Amino acid sequence: MKAVTILGSTGTIGVNTLDVIARHPGHYEVFALTANRNVDGLFEQCATWRPRYAVLVDAAAAKTLRERVATAGLAIEVLSGADALVEVARHPDVHYVMAGIVGAAGLLPNLAAARSGKRVMLANKESLVMSGALFMDAVRESGAELLPIDSEHNAVFQCMPGGFERGLPTVGVRRILLTASGGPFRTRELTELDAVTPDQACAHPKWVMGRKISVDSATMMNKGLEIIEACWLFNTGQDAIEVVVHPQSVIHSMVEYVDGSVLAQLGNPDMRTPIAYALGWPARVDSGVAQLNLFDVRRLDFEEPDTRRFPSLRLAREAMSAGGTAPAILNAANEEAVAAFLDGRIRFPAIAAVVADTLDGLAPRAADDLAVILDDDRRAREVAQRLTRKLAS
Repeated sequence: MKAVTILGSTGTIGVNTLDVIARHPGHYEVFALTANRNVDGLFEQCATWRPRYAVLVDAAAAKTLRERVATAGLAIEVLSGADALVEVARHPDVHYVMAGIVGAAGLLPNLAAARSGKRVMLANKESLVMSGALFMDAVRESGAELLPIDSEHNAVFQCMPGGFERGLPTVGVRRILLTASGGPFRTRELTELDAVTPDQACAHPKWVMGRKISVDSATMMNKGLEIIEACWLFNTGQDAIEVVVHPQSVIHSMVEYVDGSVLAQLGNPDMRTPIAYALGWPARVDSGVAQLNLFDVRRLDFEEPDTRRFPSLRLAREAMSAGGTAPAILNAANEEAVAAFLDGRIRFPAIAAVVADTLDGLAPRAADDLAVILDDDRRAREVAQRLTRKLAS
């Protein structure tokens, strides 16, 4: 039986992971569940799954959970703080770690899991965006297994031949085609984007996701970050990665070979498919996802992304080209700008403007030291916060 730590268990990825695990009794043991400050959600999961550890980053929330766990007579150790996330990610009794924390907050526990040789099921693209070289070195040196959970990268992984780590040309791959739904504003008039609300931006037409990643999908920064992530996962430059807008979200991504063949992974838009793939790999296990009915789908459409509508795509490519800590700066600025938009402090188009101005205002440094990466993450947040305050005034 494989012991699983789920980082971000009360979020969409965590909930879906538990759903898949429930379908395979006797195969997986829930070792640790973690959240930020969601006491009610984590207590409910603890009562159902009886993990050895439960972690809440917020100390006051952890105190409340600890009291509720004791009152319920549950033999669960409740920990608090960011260090506790690292502890349950690298614990020697853990086999698999679901990296489901959104944003830069997931970097340290995910890196700890990689350094400890775990199977890291990576739903947190920011870990590779911020520290790609360091993270991949940790995977290689420890012998960890890195399995992508983002539907696009999981699809690419499924379509790739063995040995792709040596470089795509060595295995006959010409390019990667990352699909994108285009989000809720794919056909909205550009003049109307200034007035869109957070709720409209979070109303994804195909996927059920958290609010931050839903906004990233609406700006297509999510796809920009995925380009950077794909470069590290598949050992390639961004010139070999093309984004294809595919509104139906049935083809999750494709791999083109030098002989002209294109392999695609298709399925209903449900995160349980890549989660089940990562849990069972190299075997296939039941995910609970409904069968794909192509007669219901009827048609598959493809479009080139409009960089005027989605400037975040260009910004992400520019950051990857600049190298060093530029992607970490990009990610930090975006997180702050999205938070300001969700709080109603800036308008939707200002998200990309804040990111662009932050990139212009900070010179990237070499990303070969974790302390430097985290320092540039901090500096970028300070710059982005100043910019959002100025826009809000």
